[in-house]
Amino acid sequence: MKKTILHFIFSLGRGGAETMLVRTIKELKEYNNIVVTIKDDNEFGDELTCDKYICLHLKYIALYPLAIFKLKKIIKDNQVDIVHSHLFWPTIISRLSVPKNIPLFTTIHAFIATSVEYKRWDIRFLDKLTFRAKKSTIIAVAKGAQEEYFSYLKLTPFKTKVLYTFVDMDKFSIKNHASPNGTFRVLTVGALRIQKNQQYLVRSMALLKNEDIELDIYGGGPLHDKLQSLIDETGAKVNLKGVVHNIEEVLPQYHVFTMSSLFEGFSLAVLEAMATKTPVLLSNISSFQEQGANTVLYFDIKNESSFADNLIALRNNQSEKNRLAELAYERVTQNFTLPVYMNNLRKIYQEL
Repeated sequence: MKKTILHFIFSLGRGGAETMLVRTIKELKEYNNIVVTIKDDNEFGDELTCDKYICLHLKYIALYPLAIFKLKKIIKDNQVDIVHSHLFWPTIISRLSVPKNIPLFTTIHAFIATSVEYKRWDIRFLDKLTFRAKKSTIIAVAKGAQEEYFSYLKLTPFKTKVLYTFVDMDKFSIKNHASPNGTFRVLTVGALRIQKNQQYLVRSMALLKNEDIELDIYGGGPLHDKLQSLIDETGAKVNLKGVVHNIEEVLPQYHVFTMSSLFEGFSLAVLEAMATKTPVLLSNISSFQEQGANTVLYFDIKNESSFADNLIALRNNQSEKNRLAELAYERVTQNFTLPVYMNNLRKIYQEL
C-alpha cells in the first residue's frame, strides 16, 4: 500500500520553490501526493499532477490560525504518513499542526539572514518557537543556507540534510549558440528587485559604452521604471526585455549569462545557463560560489569595473569561454540533475 505525502506550500505561483515541487511530485509515483496551499493562485495548471490538491483560501495573515485546524483535519482524513513543508508560513503552520507520530520535513530555500522577512523579530521568534515545539528534519538547498539557518536563529540542529536544486536537462538541452562574431550579447534573468542588484549591471555597462557589447535584462518587477531611468541617464547599452517563459530557447542566443545578486538561495537560473553551456559570470556571494565552484567567473559587487573587466576578458578569449562552458556543464550533469535530486530525496524519505 502506498504511503501518503502531504506537500504544503504557500501558493503555486511560478517561483523556484514551486517549480521544484511540481516537478518533484511527477516523479514520486510510489507515493500518494497531496498538495496543500494557503492561497489559491495556481500558474501551473495541468503541470500539477498530484492525487489531490487542496487550497485553504486564506487571504489574510489574521486568518492563518485557522490553517492549523484545517491542516490537522486534512492530515487525519487522508491518513497522511509524511508532511513536507516549503517556505515560511507553511512551515510555521505545519509545526503547529502535524502530530508527533508523523515526520515533518522542512525545505529551506534561501539564506535567511539576508531575507527581508527575517529582519523582523516576530518572524524570527515564530520560527524559533515552532522549531522547538516540533523538530522537523531541515532540508536546505545549500550547505551555506543550512549552516546560516541554525546560526542566525541560534538553534541546535536536530536532523539536517542538504539537497541541491536540479535543472531539467531534457528541457535545457544544448542548442547552437550565438555566433562569436558581431555584437557580444549578455543576459541576466530575475525579478526587478533590490535583491537582484540589476542597477549594478547597468552602471557597469555604462563603463562599456564604447564597446560592441549589449546586456538584456529579462524579468518584471517594481524597479522597472527606476532601472529604465538609470539606463537613459547613463546611456548604457542595456535593454529591459520583460518576463520570458521560454528561457530554454533564449539562453543559446547569448554569449554570456550573468547575475549580480546581493544574496540568493540556490539559483535555478544559474543551473539553466550552465546546462546550456552558456558561460557564466556571477557576483561573488557565497551561494553562487557553492553552485559554480571553479566553473564560473566571479566579480566584486562593490566594484563596477570588476564586472566590466571580466566581461571584456571573456569576450576576448573564446577558448576560455569554451573551457568554462564545458566545466559548468559537467558540474551540472554530475550534481544538479533531476535523477540525482530524486535519488537523494527518496533516501531522505526512506530513512524513516
